[in-house]
Amino acid sequence: MNIKVSTLLGACAAAALCTAATAEEITIATVNNADMIVMQKLAPKWEEATGNTINWVVLEENVLRQRTTTDIATGGGSFDIMFIGAYETPIWGAKGWLTPLDDFADDADYDLEDIFQLVRNGLSADGHLYAVPLYSETSFTFYRTDVFEKAGVEAPTEQITYDAFAELVAKVHDPDNGVYGTCQRGKAGWGENMAFIGPLANAFGAKWFDMDWQPQLDSEEWNNAITYYVDLMNNYGPPGASANGHNENRALFKDGKCATWVDATSAANDVRNPKTSTVADVTDFFQAPKQVTSNGTGWFWSWALAIPASSQKADVAKDFLKWGTSKEYYEMVGETEGWVAVPSGTRASVHEDPRLLEAAPFAETIKNAIFSVDPANPTRDPVPYTGVQFVAIPEFQGIGNYVGQQISAALTGQATVEEALANSQKFAVREMTKAGYIK
Repeated sequence: MNIKVSTLLGACAAAALCTAATAEEITIATVNNADMIVMQKLAPKWEEATGNTINWVVLEENVLRQRTTTDIATGGGSFDIMFIGAYETPIWGAKGWLTPLDDFADDADYDLEDIFQLVRNGLSADGHLYAVPLYSETSFTFYRTDVFEKAGVEAPTEQITYDAFAELVAKVHDPDNGVYGTCQRGKAGWGENMAFIGPLANAFGAKWFDMDWQPQLDSEEWNNAITYYVDLMNNYGPPGASANGHNENRALFKDGKCATWVDATSAANDVRNPKTSTVADVTDFFQAPKQVTSNGTGWFWSWALAIPASSQKADVAKDFLKWGTSKEYYEMVGETEGWVAVPSGTRASVHEDPRLLEAAPFAETIKNAIFSVDPANPTRDPVPYTGVQFVAIPEFQGIGNYVGQQISAALTGQATVEEALANSQKFAVREMTKAGYIK
């Protein structure tokens, strides 16, 4: 394995040997996604090389967001490193809550320029870098080639409408044999069900706010989108879909329970990995659907590592960030887990590596899909915000969570679509008025 000694030794490279006197324990808050689990598996190499140790706090996605948001907003100092994303990073960085990482550009071995500029820009604010990515993603449609063939259905070669997608799903829905037509996120949360529903709403011509920041959640477009979603899932989704987020649907798909799944491109390296998936050899992809527009139909996201400004161990934390997002780290994943398992959407050199392209020929598709996303033009009509599956304002987290809860209630029949959206509109108006966007 061609892992640079300087990268592995990190903070201890100059000292040749770490002593108990210099060793530190850092606490890392992370989500329980597959790529982060691999990082935990490989992290003892960094611990051994540096003498430092890691206290991992592994949380479900919604819980992680709640814990890290509370801690960083209060300066709690519970964590030295947080896994956060393209929504939180610019907002928290601009507030001074994160440690700038501009000095990473001075490390020739790290090669910051190798990270795609689109990704770096999404993790920056006011010209300063505040996080470095483990992986980046957009969304596309996973589908079972064997199920499609059995049903006599041809996979789309161009972006289809959601109406056409529903017709396709109906043909491959086979619950008697344990295969549901589609598995989509139902678990409430701005980063869970709303990650799918936001682009779905965009496709139907909906928007969160008009140019005067007036909420638009009770619009006809939102009603059409959520009615479609509820009908799709109730007719062709698995039982208990309101409890399923990304990880639950990934597990269902890998276990052969879903014919289609619109979700993160980053999951492809797990779903197509024969070590972890029962459908690795019969899974392929096509573009996430559109409806009245193609704008904002594929999301953009990065899971990235950031250092809270409250950390007292920033130097050690930076050393881990450089290790965990370096070229050598991705090579280590390829050598130990298989090149199909290497995190996607971050470094140009990784996406050009022949070993990756041979093991994961879909890597080029993922890269092209990410570059096709335009967060500055996420909707059919002009809007005052950027962001595809989220709105890049601090208030969105609370609004998105509430709307996600209301739509989950509509999915389970506890509320009608009209009631869910009326409640969402009232809540959004109240929050935007409180924040001073509207009077």
